[in-house]
Amino acid sequence: MMDVAIMYSGGKDSTFALAHCLKKGWTIKYLLSVKPSRTDCYLFHFATVEHTKELASALGIDHIYTTCDVADPHAEAEVVREIVSQNPVDALVLGGVGLQETQIKTLRDALFDLGVEVFATHAGMDHEELINQMIAEGYDIRITQVAAEGLGKEWLGKQLNATTFRELKECSQRYGFHVGAEGGHYDTLVVDGPLFPKRFEIIDAHAVMDSEFSGYLKVTKIAVVDKEVIVDSRIH
Repeated sequence: MMDVAIMYSGGKDSTFALAHCLKKGWTIKYLLSVKPSRTDCYLFHFATVEHTKELASALGIDHIYTTCDVADPHAEAEVVREIVSQNPVDALVLGGVGLQETQIKTLRDALFDLGVEVFATHAGMDHEELINQMIAEGYDIRITQVAAEGLGKEWLGKQLNATTFRELKECSQRYGFHVGAEGGHYDTLVVDGPLFPKRFEIIDAHAVMDSEFSGYLKVTKIAVVDKEVIVDSRIH
């Protein structure tokens, strides 16, 4: 039996990593979420990471939440190292298909002397297939940050379903960004799925745009509700 920690942003990849660890029967000691104070961090998502507190609580999994004020991969990795050194595990698990080699290598180097393995759960998988699988299994994936030509304000808050993901794929082919968001072209938040006993509703949110094709969703109110309840939401 392996004791693991999961780097958890609340997005599609870290949620899929969580599902993978549960299927493997590994002991999830804790979810680790790092909220940057700036949008230009190398290792961590920026938008909506603060809402991992509610997600982890609903999942019933121990959660360590911290912040990061630097934008340097090695300094960021030290934030993770400090926490893992105080909360030992056999492995630190990341989402993604393994294309984010800079992030993986930086964390491996930082944790090497602790004897902690670092890996991406679905390395080598086709990211398009992975997202389609998550959609088919009932995960509610929302786009929360964009940073690529072709992705503007209209994408923020949008749910990835069969139709919108097809549109996203066409957009990625036209503008050349990675359809699965490896490289940070967009970030997501998963608000429902088979893992969650309840779902999350974004009640109020607004877009914060740095440029025409770069911005994030600022969620100002989120609710945890029973899955049969319908709640009005407002994104502006």
